[in-house]
Amino acid sequence: MAGSTGGATAGTGGQVERQVDVVRRFNRSYTQRVGALEDSFLGTGMPLGTARLLFEIGTEPGTTRDLRARLGLDSGYLSRLLRRLESDGLVAVVPDADDRRRRRVDLTAAGRRAWDDLERRSVDRARDLVAPLTARQRARLAAALAEADLLVRAATVTLERVDPASDLARRAVAAYVAELDERFPGGFDPGPRPAAGEPDAEDARLAPPSGAFVVATSDGEPVACGGVRTLSDGDGGAAGGVGEIKRMWVHPGWRGAGLGSRLLRHLEGVSRDLGHREVRLDTNGTLTEAVAMYERAGYRRIARYNDNPYAEHFFAKRLG
Repeated sequence: MAGSTGGATAGTGGQVERQVDVVRRFNRSYTQRVGALEDSFLGTGMPLGTARLLFEIGTEPGTTRDLRARLGLDSGYLSRLLRRLESDGLVAVVPDADDRRRRRVDLTAAGRRAWDDLERRSVDRARDLVAPLTARQRARLAAALAEADLLVRAATVTLERVDPASDLARRAVAAYVAELDERFPGGFDPGPRPAAGEPDAEDARLAPPSGAFVVATSDGEPVACGGVRTLSDGDGGAAGGVGEIKRMWVHPGWRGAGLGSRLLRHLEGVSRDLGHREVRLDTNGTLTEAVAMYERAGYRRIARYNDNPYAEHFFAKRLG
């Protein structure tokens, strides 16, 4: 038995190494063919990093903090790139009108022309890459790259515990509520919101020490979220040993890449950290993909344990 286990482990390790080699080989091939190794990316006179920043600013202007989050750049490197673009007259960096402590970055008229030129050159390079392929090969390539892009982005998503009253959490929950309102036959009413400046009771239950809220971000934007709270004796708990997962949501564009399962496992770990021996959750019958995911993850169906009017299925899982 020990020998079989060792062989399986070694085999799995060898498979991972082969997969890593495939990724590295693709990276070498692709960076060469798209011109990433050239000092003048696509003949623009700018290296790839500077051109990429110009593209991002033209696509979605914002503050330097926004750009750092979306591109994953440290402040020093971003400042150097911005200084070059400023000196070339392509961007303007000014105090943000909403908060003068922040700096906003926008394209100048010359920058917009440079952005249009970069966009045209990028389209031409991509068209040249696929031109030798047949229609069937192009379709296969597009499908494969779309799948690869989704999986790579899902692998690099960060899961972070945040204050449920933070702006990031609010944005994620707003997207969650909007989707439920769209998918539920009669819409979804999250209940009354507290007056400005007053605490939210649900937020308080998803905050330490009895709860936690997690947001998954990619390029600075929330793409998934979920919270855990401790159930009291009055709402189905057992002396604080039972937790409940709430507000779990994954952006529709990210489904199919395993992010939902990864987030669920993470929330189970959070529940263990809070001292829970069991975790529960409820869901609506229209969310068929969620029901299937919970069942695959080892959740068992239980009787109704709350008065949520939208809940139709109830699940629980013992935490090892």
